[in-house]
Amino acid sequence: MASFPVINMKKLEGEERGAAMDLLQDACQNWGFFEVLNHGISHELMDEVEKLTKEHYQKRREMSFKEFANKAIEEGSNGKDTSNIDWESTFFLRHLPVSNISDLPDLDDQYREIMRKFSKEIEKLAEHLLDLLCENLGLEKGYLKGAFSGSKGPTFGTKVSNYPPCPRPDLIKGLRAHTDAGGIILLFQDDQVSGLQLLKDDQWIDVPPMRHAIVINIGDQLEVITNGKYKSVVHRVVAQTDGNRMSIASFYNPGADAVIFPAPALVQKESEETNGVYPKFVFEDYMNLYVRQKFEAKEPRFEAMKVTGVEGCCYIIVAYLRSVVVKLSKKG
Repeated sequence: MASFPVINMKKLEGEERGAAMDLLQDACQNWGFFEVLNHGISHELMDEVEKLTKEHYQKRREMSFKEFANKAIEEGSNGKDTSNIDWESTFFLRHLPVSNISDLPDLDDQYREIMRKFSKEIEKLAEHLLDLLCENLGLEKGYLKGAFSGSKGPTFGTKVSNYPPCPRPDLIKGLRAHTDAGGIILLFQDDQVSGLQLLKDDQWIDVPPMRHAIVINIGDQLEVITNGKYKSVVHRVVAQTDGNRMSIASFYNPGADAVIFPAPALVQKESEETNGVYPKFVFEDYMNLYVRQKFEAKEPRFEAMKVTGVEGCCYIIVAYLRSVVVKLSKKG
């Protein structure tokens, strides 16, 4: 199997641009994941973000997580089903359309300010990458950002997570397998503690920790807009017995009322077989379904979005009940 794709963005500025763009295209088409180096975010800023994030967990969240962890391990050891539990400590920062950083009570001022700076840099990187994807797809510059905008612009937020050491990874997963619902995801992950894996060719592949790299992955909405040319990929976090893995995942997503559909330029109108494979829908409607089916396959979600009204509601209910039956049959 080919090695995990790593793109040096400096090469996009010189004679090696063509080769770097080809590597980016291959990563989007065949992996759904890649890492970028020399992405324009200073190492000093990243180091400060990492330092303050780990300090915040130790000061503000570690005690409550240990209480949860002890209870979860005890219940799992006593035979209780723990398959729906994730071994993670998480909080969310919202940046666009309106920030909530000032409202979160347990962040100190230094951490608030550094996360504001970091989010601005991540936002710029996300928009730059979207334009690179437009170039590779043959779409006009700004098309993907425009497709995400809705009436109030894109939605942008960050999930800050810690995955502490887990004494019983056989009982509890770090984070269950799923695809991401949104647009493009930019992850600043721990470079010392691994755990993130993606599913490729029916094999789980490690996403290698790299110092000062940003991991990029494709979300469900980009799959729809690209008419399946780029696909979101199932991934998970495996709980580790040693080390506390830091994960700062920023989601550059469509606005709530953005209407999502395949870019007309990418729809092969002459082919009945591929035309209309992906639906047209409002992003908020998709998210309302996703929050109930995050850890299920994405294909039924796409199918549910193809139908509307009573028929659509019935489809969603049937798909949900089918997933419940499958779960119960597996347990039985």
